[in-house]
Amino acid sequence: MTREPAGGERRALRIVRVANFVTGRSGGLRTALRHLGEGYLAAGHDPVLVIPGERYADTRQPWGRVITLPGPLVPGSGGYRLLADRRRVARILAELAPDRLEVSDRSTLRWTGAWARAHGVPSVMVSHESLTGLLGQWRLPAGPGRRVADRLNRQTLHRYDRIVCTTRWAAEEFERLGAPDVDVVPLGVDLTTFHPDRADPTLRERYVDTTEVLLVHCARLSVEKRPDLAVDALARLRRAGVPAVLVMLGDGPLRGALVRRSAGLPVHFAGFLPDRSAVAALLAAADLVLAPGPVETFGLAGLEALACGTPVVANAASALPEVIGPAGLAAYGTPSAIAAAVVRLLERPPADRRAGARRRAEEFSWPAAVAGFLRAHGIEAGHAQSDASAAS
Repeated sequence: MTREPAGGERRALRIVRVANFVTGRSGGLRTALRHLGEGYLAAGHDPVLVIPGERYADTRQPWGRVITLPGPLVPGSGGYRLLADRRRVARILAELAPDRLEVSDRSTLRWTGAWARAHGVPSVMVSHESLTGLLGQWRLPAGPGRRVADRLNRQTLHRYDRIVCTTRWAAEEFERLGAPDVDVVPLGVDLTTFHPDRADPTLRERYVDTTEVLLVHCARLSVEKRPDLAVDALARLRRAGVPAVLVMLGDGPLRGALVRRSAGLPVHFAGFLPDRSAVAALLAAADLVLAPGPVETFGLAGLEALACGTPVVANAASALPEVIGPAGLAAYGTPSAIAAAVVRLLERPPADRRAGARRRAEEFSWPAAVAGFLRAHGIEAGHAQSDASAAS
């Protein structure tokens, strides 16, 4: 069902997006929601984002209206909250009367698909993670984990009109169920903010001298990101005589454990940087970026590194090898494999590896991502006509 006018005339549609696991310090998902919202607005539509927070708020942002509902903290998550009050969320959805519903959470928000069906609202579920991979991280054996993931994914397919995945890697667990309604839409990168020209020699000198190698790990310091692999890979490199230094960019519940793990190693904890230009400056100053997380379904931080002209060593089990292509290397999730990939990448001439990284990033744009998401919503590309202008 759609609510667009007959005769091919297009009008602005209200696209309500509901997401969990979003905080002021969350990375890739928060960035994607912001850029997609900006794109929906630019196309003439009315994006509304509903997320959890400490208290109620209703604000206007450059990426649309944002409604924050109080939600409980997820224990041990480092600040993530959940939209746990179904009745209140349903009431907000009814008040907003969406023309389209877009949901980013396949676990606690799966019920919203049934709400959308009951109210005749076309719905899209965005897959930001691999359930199969996450269950593996939770130590569920492969066979039972796959069966559980398949059962939950069938429920998702039944409840939503379409599924959007950002990589083929993420789509595989739906495609193996024979799902016909799955769109693969790569995300984009801000090629202006993240640019090789952001490299700052003074910033680099803060961490390394001219004989040393600067590695950066840019991700939340949480279990699923496996930041411990970056620290252990650095230890391997140092023992092998590679004068590498590691900067951990980001924060999270594992920071204390990582500080203890890295004792005696040249590891710097830069914490969370709210200024995206500051993040870009550090990524551009680095020789390589490490992305050891095994369940990354896209890895925006890795793509931002490429945009800064910095190659990436990614976990071969994740979707990142699909994203980075020839602008980096995939390594199996062991410290020795990651360290070996670092050595191989450093053997490439610096100018070649930096130019290749930037070229790869330029294949991903936010306008293309926005157009793909709108197509998944069944919305024709181009600028929508507002109700006011249609009536004139």
